[in-house]
Amino acid sequence: MAYKLAADFVLLLHFGFVVFVIAGALLVTRRHWLAVLHLPAVIWAAMLEFRGWICPLTPLENSLRQAAGESGYQGGFVEHYLLPVLYPASLDARMQTLIGSFVILINVALYARVLIVHRRQQKDSSETTN
Repeated sequence: MAYKLAADFVLLLHFGFVVFVIAGALLVTRRHWLAVLHLPAVIWAAMLEFRGWICPLTPLENSLRQAAGESGYQGGFVEHYLLPVLYPASLDARMQTLIGSFVILINVALYARVLIVHRRQQKDSSETTN
């Protein structure tokens, strides 16, 4: 039972990481210091996709599931949990490149928004002090 709970926790942690990578820049608008955590996470996630690497959380989850008497799964987290929802076809190098590109593009757009909001706030604060 403990192994199954641990595997489920790793799954939730992994999913949270994916959400943080995709939308974490939205948090940066309110907490600028989060960029120190978010930008490396984005780079890591994009590199995983571009290189076809498996996130270390995937083998950890699989080993915990096997210790709980369940079967693990082949491939990575994205391929096993997200692609069946998003895409009916199996994951290939082209698809991973598209996912990695999506991660970068969405974050470039979100950080552009962060910078616009930050500059607007600076402008507003400088006008109120004058």
